[in-house]
Amino acid sequence: MKTVAIQGIKGAYHEIAARRFFKERGEENIEILPCNQFKDVISAVKRDPNIIGIMAIENTIAGSLLQNHELIRESDLIVVGEQKIHITHSFAVLPGESVETITEVNSHPIALMQCADYLNTLPSIKIVEEEDTALSAKIIAENKRTGHAAICSKYAAELYGLQVLEEGIETNKRNFTRFLIISNRWLSDDWIKNDEINKASLVFTLPHAEGSLSKILTIFYFYNLNLTKIQSLPILGREWEYLFYIDLTFTDILNYKQGLDATRPLMKDFKILGEYKKDNASL
Repeated sequence: MKTVAIQGIKGAYHEIAARRFFKERGEENIEILPCNQFKDVISAVKRDPNIIGIMAIENTIAGSLLQNHELIRESDLIVVGEQKIHITHSFAVLPGESVETITEVNSHPIALMQCADYLNTLPSIKIVEEEDTALSAKIIAENKRTGHAAICSKYAAELYGLQVLEEGIETNKRNFTRFLIISNRWLSDDWIKNDEINKASLVFTLPHAEGSLSKILTIFYFYNLNLTKIQSLPILGREWEYLFYIDLTFTDILNYKQGLDATRPLMKDFKILGEYKKDNASL
């Protein structure tokens, strides 16, 4: 049985993503290891090579989780897969309660923001930020907090015995999060066969020279490498220098290898964060 470290507690969207990732690979029974912070996920995986980690890396509404890019780069762990899920929020309460009996709603601030239109229809309800969506549900359930509602996943509500009054209360229905699966580097061959690799996550810096990024992108184009994401982050202590995080997809791994060979001399601080199979799941 696989042990998967997640940020948050059971019922969090990280758990949902982890279970979907492993289910699609025929491993439905996994053990969840809750962690308080993303850095604790990294520590858990580094401490025990049998533990796999999962970390959110970007959301279609909130954007990239910049700190997670850096955590993965600095950890020397490797990305072995990705999972995308549709984020849909529910309004959950203790059994027997109704919208009319609710005086306070609790959830993570991002979830509250994503459900602003729905909450605006309940102007008399107090909105209180909590650390996590699933934790909000758990606290209400364990402490029998009447008059309180949690905004969380339907899965979290069911896990903690809450009643779902409304589903899909997020304002923007095109709300998706992409998660990365991380492992100890020397175990990467256990995860994926070379002929399945069709995506890579890379990081590098570029010299202060005119057209340096343009040259890299031109070479990628020549080798039929599709740039699906580019994210720049400033380098602390090196003013006006940036790390470039990119994702590439490809259909021919030889083209990919040749493209990397052609661009390496133009890059500095180059590192492959992971080579893996992209998630083609229909969302």
